[in-house]
Amino acid sequence: MSVRRPYRSDVSDARWALIEPVFTAWRARRTGPGAAARVHDLREIVNAILYVNRTGIPWEYLPH
Repeated sequence: MSVRRPYRSDVSDARWALIEPVFTAWRARRTGPGAAARVHDLREIVNAILYVNRTGIPWEYLPH
């Protein structure tokens, strides 16, 4: 996977260290029949949510 340029809305390393165990535990409980394969990085999902929540995607925040 290629390295992407960070956005101003990305979660910091310190904040990710606080919330990552919660998301990892949640994902670990979602196993068994009917559970989708784990494809996406949880931190990137959080970054995407924060991006849309923070910006509403105005011109200066358009994706790189």
